[in-house]
Amino acid sequence: MASPPASSGVPAARRPNTAFRHLRGPLSPGEFAAAVRRAARDIGEQVSCDARYIGRVESGEIRCPNYAYERVFRHMFPGRSLGDMGFSPRETVRGRKGRGAPPPEYEPADTDEESDVLRRAFMTGGPAAMAASLGLGPARPHHRPGESEAAAVEEAVRRIRVLDDRHGADGLYRRAAQPLRNAYALLDAGTRRQSTADRLHAGAGELAISVGWLAHDSGRLADARSHYAEALATSRVAGDPALEAHAFCNSAFLARDAGRPREAIRAAQAGQRAAAPLSSHRLQSLLALREAGGWAGLGDRRSCEASLLRAHSFFGRGTSDADPEWMSFYGEAELEGLEAQCWSALGQWKRAADHARRAVALQNPHFARNTALFTAELAGNLARGGAPEEAAHAGQRVLALLEQVQSSRIRAILDSTAQVLRPHAHTAPVAAFLDRHGR
Repeated sequence: MASPPASSGVPAARRPNTAFRHLRGPLSPGEFAAAVRRAARDIGEQVSCDARYIGRVESGEIRCPNYAYERVFRHMFPGRSLGDMGFSPRETVRGRKGRGAPPPEYEPADTDEESDVLRRAFMTGGPAAMAASLGLGPARPHHRPGESEAAAVEEAVRRIRVLDDRHGADGLYRRAAQPLRNAYALLDAGTRRQSTADRLHAGAGELAISVGWLAHDSGRLADARSHYAEALATSRVAGDPALEAHAFCNSAFLARDAGRPREAIRAAQAGQRAAAPLSSHRLQSLLALREAGGWAGLGDRRSCEASLLRAHSFFGRGTSDADPEWMSFYGEAELEGLEAQCWSALGQWKRAADHARRAVALQNPHFARNTALFTAELAGNLARGGAPEEAAHAGQRVLALLEQVQSSRIRAILDSTAQVLRPHAHTAPVAAFLDRHGR
């Protein structure tokens, strides 16, 4: 039974959602949030549900969930409508059409529709528009940030990740600098509660890593190194091992791409030490893969294979509620793709192509950028492994994906593949690829 409609004198956003509270049953908000995350994984959806979110729903602050949460809730409670779960109809909550951001009682959606709106603001509006679209404006003078500001920083991180997953980094990096500055200004303003300070430290650090990744993927490696160092310093100040492990993980990836394999190994090993108390097997798996990439860069096949074995062993232990939110991208497809990169660095082209092919087949369509990346790497491995026509067909698929994904890294891989294929330009598939690539 849905919650009764609000009277004229009581804001709907503050009327408790008793129907949803009934659905939670005897579970605590934290336990119910964990059940929501498990249900999301079951259907391949991505939500960052925690006890705080459940509290916002039950208090009536969130009158209608975003589309991702709606799909998860419908999966958990088959046959129930949003109204049955105590939510208001979406069209009555979203507010006046075309009047800008949705009202605060509407939970922002990470959907294609919402992503397109955000992308237009990010790509055409400049840094200020980007910050505003994320709800992350500058710190107010003489105002101590609280829970709402911490939540805004966390939401900024999520939305930047969604945009990068779907559209790549090139158009986002410059515009992401302002939200990052705003986040650190909030941190510098000081807070009255330690819990809020902890959230702001974690959020600002994660935002620094996200912006660093945008720099990394758009070929600005020195900028990326600076942002990752900033995140690492933030983690040390806050005593946050999860943030520290994340910063080291990205730093290892960057060092490998920058041609510093020994640094990649050291960073990955430091990340594994930081992650030890976190009880996340998937995080340890990813960090072992980062180490494997460093060993491959050194040409040390034995050490690379040992790290790959650890990565697969940790991965096989499955997911858990201890897995960090930012690791939503790390599934079997990513495992295969990163292993392909190791074999490619070792010059094992056929083996690399086999893993890259599996990575493409397993990739969730949501991650358009990763689909383009793994397909580009497949094309390169095939070209170097003596299969030019198959490489050309894969290259054509990448060119189609690059109509929606902007990534200098992927384009560089494709440019290199085109150079390898030029001696085979007499074959029709290769000629067609080279012609389209050169336009």
